[in-house]
Amino acid sequence: TFATRSILRHAPRGDGHPVLVLPGFLASDRSTKPIRQFLDELGYETYGWGQGQNLGKFYKMREVLEALVNDIYTKSGQKVSIVGWSLGGVFARYLALVMPDKVRSVITLGSPFAADIHATSAKKLYDLLSNEGPARPGDLERIAGDLPVPNSSIYTKLDGIVNWKTCIAKPADNAETIEIRLASHVGIGVNPAAFWATADRLAQLDGTFKPFAKTGPFALAYG
Repeated sequence: TFATRSILRHAPRGDGHPVLVLPGFLASDRSTKPIRQFLDELGYETYGWGQGQNLGKFYKMREVLEALVNDIYTKSGQKVSIVGWSLGGVFARYLALVMPDKVRSVITLGSPFAADIHATSAKKLYDLLSNEGPARPGDLERIAGDLPVPNSSIYTKLDGIVNWKTCIAKPADNAETIEIRLASHVGIGVNPAAFWATADRLAQLDGTFKPFAKTGPFALAYG
């Protein structure tokens, strides 16, 4: 609504560093356009992933995404924050693990990283399209573990696609989990409260981390 858009214009603003936004399974950059436009309006330099529809293929996509982060980092001269929706968040956490010198922070939206990345209601379709089978246990443990950069997992217990318990971050000095009430898996990526929390997290100074304060115009939306 117009009122919501007006409120979001007052969201926390950061330093305009580059932000890469990764779509969820079966989604494309079209799905992340709303959040990228929102962040653009706050002064960030946003990037879609440019790979069309996300068909999974975690192992095949790793080198492509590493090259993308490296390209953005080289062009901007700044570390890249990564926002990942659903499976895109699993990719984002992987990138933080292997490129901590180029990744500034990670924010995930409804991402099932804390268990098997196939633990979703769309598992059969995922397996059919990705043709990769179960992820290797060692990789799952790393992605679910501590990250070398600040990371925030935004989730909803009403997800409906992924088991919300797989979105809970392991306790750490640079990690947190933020619950959004009355949102769905499809809706969390366009949810105003999720937008506000994302902006707040991105506004933190590089190398710093303070837990999200559940205040502001959407305070009642946070669990």
